[in-house]
Amino acid sequence: MIDGVQITPKRIIADERGSVMHVLRSDQPQYKGFGEVYFSTVKPGVVKAWKLHTRMTMNIIVPCGCLRFVLFDARENSPTYGKLQDVVIGENNYSLLTVPPGIWNGFRGESDQTSFLVNCSNILHEPEEGLRLDADDPSIPYKWTP
Repeated sequence: MIDGVQITPKRIIADERGSVMHVLRSDQPQYKGFGEVYFSTVKPGVVKAWKLHTRMTMNIIVPCGCLRFVLFDARENSPTYGKLQDVVIGENNYSLLTVPPGIWNGFRGESDQTSFLVNCSNILHEPEEGLRLDADDPSIPYKWTP
């Protein structure tokens, strides 16, 4: 596991009327402040990679579908520098993925339907605060194979 990354199982309260799916509360240790909440859709088999935030902590949940997240620790002072972590979350593994700044991340749609990602970030999105690499960039030792 990459230092500072957290996977927190979350509760789904379901009955015949539908479900309540918990995400994040301000009294949880993963909460680092509020910047914005946004949704992203990911089609089956599609890869969205790589992105690194220099200041943003992401709190990601997948309420619909399933996504494989791959994380790469680029923080030189981290005890897990250079390590990879592979995490699958979604409807059948409903969990909050907390990713601190300095971690390259990418994800792929793993279900046969469009997946929905929700990110509750601690700061507002600022384009200059995020770095990007192509999905096949050789500086990250991971191959996005189906």
